[in-house]
Amino acid sequence: MDDRDAEFPIAPPAPLKGRGAVTNLQGRYERDERAAFDDGWSPDGEEDVPSQLKTHVFEEQARSILTRNASPDIPFSVSLNPYRGCEHGCIYCFARPTHSYLGLSPGLDFESRIYAKVNAPELLQRELMKKSYVPEPIALGVNTDAYQPIERELRLTRRVIEILHDHEHPFAAITKSSLIERDIDLLAPMAERGQVMAAVTITTLDADIARTLEPRAATPVRRLRTIRALAQAGIPVGVSIAPVIPFVTEPDFERVLEACAEAGATSASYIVLRLPWEVAPLFKDWLAVHFPQRAERVMARVRDMRGGKDYDASFSRRMKGEGAWADLLKQRFEKAVKRLGLNARRHGILDMSHFKKPVACAPQNPQLDLF
Repeated sequence: MDDRDAEFPIAPPAPLKGRGAVTNLQGRYERDERAAFDDGWSPDGEEDVPSQLKTHVFEEQARSILTRNASPDIPFSVSLNPYRGCEHGCIYCFARPTHSYLGLSPGLDFESRIYAKVNAPELLQRELMKKSYVPEPIALGVNTDAYQPIERELRLTRRVIEILHDHEHPFAAITKSSLIERDIDLLAPMAERGQVMAAVTITTLDADIARTLEPRAATPVRRLRTIRALAQAGIPVGVSIAPVIPFVTEPDFERVLEACAEAGATSASYIVLRLPWEVAPLFKDWLAVHFPQRAERVMARVRDMRGGKDYDASFSRRMKGEGAWADLLKQRFEKAVKRLGLNARRHGILDMSHFKKPVACAPQNPQLDLF
């Protein structure tokens, strides 16, 4: 039997309400493999699976807070993520495999076991104070959303932005949450100085698809209102259509761009579906549950763009794919962007000239100044 014959489960697992992943797939570093088995004790042969899964938040004392990269296909080199794991539960999230480093599942664990870097603001302040620190724009929340639900309570992102605001340090934020509107009082004055830009991710305008694809993120309509609110406050805002999923969100491609342009977005970008490591089997299980009739067709198109594989991590191909379908998608994007007047102005250059390095508190004993 060909491996692809068993690609999708014959009896797919039942989805949990409010969760994206339908399984708790083991991470790739686990030595022992565990599988569900009916031992006859459950009534009618059914597993005792909870209908809801509670979110647990763990405090983490991080050792560092700024992450640097040299990837040629990423438009920033420094990023800051206050949280590990993300309760939004987006099934396609490329960050899911990072939970494997913690000995946890990239599946349900990723969206229900969240690690909050409670010392993130202090670490950032310390980093900015270093004599060797050279300011460059920081990308906020690119691995996991900095405005996920727990941020309402912990306010780590708010405190990080307060530091960036006070020291006039440029940054860019990307989110699926309307909670970013809370911080407009900090973002707007920074925007006037050319020190901030924002992007809102919208994959589809179909609320039913969004509910299963990104179950705890703001609805598409609510995100459009967020774009409008940011734009009206004078904050440069764009839309990120990420990812584009063939035959699922892809039919909405132009409609998303049109709705965002009407709401006030001035820039746009897109990324085709990426399935690194454990994301591939998790996504296939999701397809089998929610789009069983399209599953084979979706994965066939994905492989068309990935050289016959589920994923190609090459810098030149991982974001946009390759082949005829990828070329067609690029043409559709470019035509829509030109027609809507998006990307006509450049917002990617942020002003770093006004950065104010934090000053260390003076020691209480003047004698210590001698040492």
